[in-house]
Amino acid sequence: MIISRTPFRISFFGGGTDYPAWYLQHGGAVLATTIDKYCYLTCRYLPPFFEHRFRIVYSQIENRQNLDEIRHPAVREGLRHVNLDRGVEIHHDGDLPARSGMGSSSAFTVGLLHALYALKGEMLGKDQLANESIYIEQEQLKEAVGSQDQVLAAYGGLNHISFFQNGKFSIVPITVRPERIQDLNSHLMLFYTGVKRTASDIARSYDLEGKQQQLCIMRDLVEKGILILNSESDITAFGELLHEAWQVKRTLSPKVSNSRVDELYNRARSVGAIGGKLTGAGGGGFMLLFVPPDRQEKVKEAFSKLIHVPIRFESSGSQIIFFNPEESYAAEAQARATQPSQVFQELAHL
Repeated sequence: MIISRTPFRISFFGGGTDYPAWYLQHGGAVLATTIDKYCYLTCRYLPPFFEHRFRIVYSQIENRQNLDEIRHPAVREGLRHVNLDRGVEIHHDGDLPARSGMGSSSAFTVGLLHALYALKGEMLGKDQLANESIYIEQEQLKEAVGSQDQVLAAYGGLNHISFFQNGKFSIVPITVRPERIQDLNSHLMLFYTGVKRTASDIARSYDLEGKQQQLCIMRDLVEKGILILNSESDITAFGELLHEAWQVKRTLSPKVSNSRVDELYNRARSVGAIGGKLTGAGGGGFMLLFVPPDRQEKVKEAFSKLIHVPIRFESSGSQIIFFNPEESYAAEAQARATQPSQVFQELAHL
């Protein structure tokens, strides 16, 4: 049995420039971090006593005999990509809901590949894990998603990620004093709006070519954000930059924000928030706010009907947190020695 743990992320600046339709022409950059909220994938080889070959447990339960029958697209294509020659059982659990702007779909794909390869006795490097996850989501599934989520989920940490016109990326950890990172972390508040949406649906509404000026501004804000973190200036400048970035991002598509989101954001600003944004592509999900610690109680009171999720930065990325090779190999040996049909024939004579 294998259990992978893969972090969710929050993106500060540069979102939108990580879409291949943009960065393959212009280059892109993102400043983002992973947090201590995770996607968990448990995988094991199925014993030979079941009529189904695949069992997938998430918000639904699928018992399937053939790969093409699997409805969960990432599971279906992930299994096809890894090319396991055995039936498997996969269980998903997450600390945060899906379709909420926290990079959950990419965390799932990264964690799934990590676990399935480990089940085969193979360990991928972070670069390969990120690239193969990008390939599955963008090429196999044809999802309108960017590339930052997969990179962050694989690597973890607070990072400056650059996307190049040749399709490659570089990831540079932000190296500043621990006190500065703690100061930034203590100013962040995360609230769940309760509105679920599909990121690819929002992203498809982006007018990337028609919004070149806005996307160039969003890319430039990455460098400004890094300069603030590396300076001795008041950290509230980071919050003011978040506000500026949100105003720019709202112009990418009418679907990025809505009247409900605008009302929440304006309410937060009226009681002390310096800046903020919807995480991910927009449209709903989680709202990230930058709030001085002495004003956070007022924001909690104003958002009393929303779920507040305390967060801390994490730096490990996707990990295998449980690995029992004896169990996996024993199940594999048992399955090779005894086919399901033989087992049922033997049981029928009992």
